[in-house]
Amino acid sequence: MKLLSLLRIITLFTLIPLGIISCNGSPQIYVSSDGSDQNDGSINAPYLSAKRALEEVRKNKAKSPKKNFVINLREGSYRINESLALDSLMSGITIQAYNDEKVVLSGGVSISPELITQSDTHYSIDTPQGTVWKVNLKDAGITDFGKLRNVGFSRPYGPAWGEIFVNGKPMHLAQWPNNSMIPMGKVLDSGSKPRDNDFANKGGVIQYDSARVEQWIDEKNPWMAGYFNAGYADDMVKIESIDTSKKTITTSDATLYGFAHGHPWHTWYGLNLLSELDAPTEYYIDRDSGELYFISPEEKVNSLEFSILETPFITMNNANNVTIKNISFEASRGMGISLVNAENVTIESCRFTNLGGLGVAVGMGIEPFKDYRHEGIGTPQSHVVGSLLQHLYSNTTFNRQGGKNNTIINCEFYNLGAGGVSLGGGNRLTLEAGNNKVENCRFHDINRIEKTYRPAVHLTGVGNIIRNCEMFDLPSMAILMHGNNHLVEYNYIHDVCMDAEDMGAFYYGRDPSERGTVLQYNYFANIPDQYNTSAVYHDDAACGLTVTGNVFNHAGKLASLIGGGSDNIYTNNIFLNGKQGIRIGNRLSTWAKWLLDEGGLFQKRLEEVNYQQPPYSEEYPSIVNYFDKVDYPTGNRVSGNLFANMNEVFIGDKEWVGWESDNVVTDKKIEVTKNGKLSFSDSGYIFEQIPELKTIPLDKIGLYKNQK
Repeated sequence: MKLLSLLRIITLFTLIPLGIISCNGSPQIYVSSDGSDQNDGSINAPYLSAKRALEEVRKNKAKSPKKNFVINLREGSYRINESLALDSLMSGITIQAYNDEKVVLSGGVSISPELITQSDTHYSIDTPQGTVWKVNLKDAGITDFGKLRNVGFSRPYGPAWGEIFVNGKPMHLAQWPNNSMIPMGKVLDSGSKPRDNDFANKGGVIQYDSARVEQWIDEKNPWMAGYFNAGYADDMVKIESIDTSKKTITTSDATLYGFAHGHPWHTWYGLNLLSELDAPTEYYIDRDSGELYFISPEEKVNSLEFSILETPFITMNNANNVTIKNISFEASRGMGISLVNAENVTIESCRFTNLGGLGVAVGMGIEPFKDYRHEGIGTPQSHVVGSLLQHLYSNTTFNRQGGKNNTIINCEFYNLGAGGVSLGGGNRLTLEAGNNKVENCRFHDINRIEKTYRPAVHLTGVGNIIRNCEMFDLPSMAILMHGNNHLVEYNYIHDVCMDAEDMGAFYYGRDPSERGTVLQYNYFANIPDQYNTSAVYHDDAACGLTVTGNVFNHAGKLASLIGGGSDNIYTNNIFLNGKQGIRIGNRLSTWAKWLLDEGGLFQKRLEEVNYQQPPYSEEYPSIVNYFDKVDYPTGNRVSGNLFANMNEVFIGDKEWVGWESDNVVTDKKIEVTKNGKLSFSDSGYIFEQIPELKTIPLDKIGLYKNQK
């Protein structure tokens, strides 16, 4: 036996380089920004790059696949030129910051301050509010400036153009107005409407009434962005021409619903305008000369980075038991991490900031559609999100291969271009759960470029979890839900839906087979109410959501909007200080009855999941006879809720919503206080009215520890 053990030890050390030290059974590899890829990877002779460390792991894994490895990154910034790819052979590894040192993976190029000079002229209409700096990007070795593209509702996710980050802060294309939008002028030609299957891509013609626009006549590549028709649909299109005699703007491209004017949300702004480079955080690139102009948010420019990387920093295919810990992902055009068919992957205490895309994708996406379409069947593709939303509209059972038991925990997502996490996992046909989690994460300011339908978390598949997160400062929704049996609990969601109209902080709809999700013990607060906004939005006959133990405080114009759906349960919630509590309608018997057409959308979506057979018939018994009594909402229940200081408690037919007598309505104004955790200004009164409300675990709502 002793001889056998000795032989095993000898074999182990012949497989692992002598410089790599084993700790607790896992060999340790070290990487340092002042190391060398010719070193042996030990703590005293570290590698220079994570790529080289992974090559060493792969070489050893080929001989000893069950051996786990730890890659320790020492403090510093590491330029990533291409995705670090992990496959099944690379399972059982940890990539982490050594001893919690500050480690940054950068997808950008750092430009030397020596190349930055003060511009001796300025080109803006107004006097710049700060020093205009310039640098020739070609002199810095940068020739790929990226490409401005249409971004917005029903456009595919994709990499941003080249952006700059000054002193670690994101800049934006020079625009007017600087921090707001202006009303849309009279639309003379709404252009073609792709939503109506008109794919001529004919732009619109819009009148303007500001002499400011006439100053853009010589701009090389002007664009405009805003809410051109529907208030939930942002878009960005190139300006083809400006006619100063007719005072009109003609766009190069169509927008999904065509251009419109007259509603308060019909607003826009111009961007990529050298003549509007007048405020801190603005920049402009002359793509012919390579000259970059910018106004720093701070007078002194200590650092300047230009984003380059368009693919994820890290990709995983069929990998398991992988941990990514305490690393910051910054300054790229694309996303941070992408997982496909992964299992037991943990992304812990990481930061995702200054990215052009989203932070993490769990599951496959769809190759971006070439045509501008609201819906359609696309080609599954790993490590992109692309036209996933449009594909899911047409193929609601699409299995993203998101794997299972993956966890994103203690992370922060901010200053991103297009949302936070796209979370897949589970099988909608079998109702097998993915059990993928986003937990104790903070999301804010994640829509710098793409405003709507780019949520903090997009839930898809079956049986995934969002827990103890904070989500705020978002123009549109916080959570977009597709699928079944998800759990959303203990989250603090506030100051969302800040710009969009007809929007909910938690939003789902137009698929009666999406059931079984539980929304419990969340706090929704400070959602603007000037437009039609909600904390919970069951759009277009959405069904089967359980909403229990939540607190709604100043939570939109309609705290809950049930758009004709059935089997939605509201119990033991607290509605405080708002315009409207719960509103329900019967749209399936009015303007939306087309959804029930023979062979129509709802029949198709229910038949796709074999709704009258197990597991759906067993999991959701009422779904079996869905079409027998669908004209009006049925099976809803509102019970044991407190409505305090609400202008209107309920709108609609109480039979449709299943209103029970144990709901309590009072004019008393009750404030929610935050002394580290939630409490009420008069909790005694609340619990006297409905004792069951004591069970709401206020002290557990929100983050349970600070991120690093």
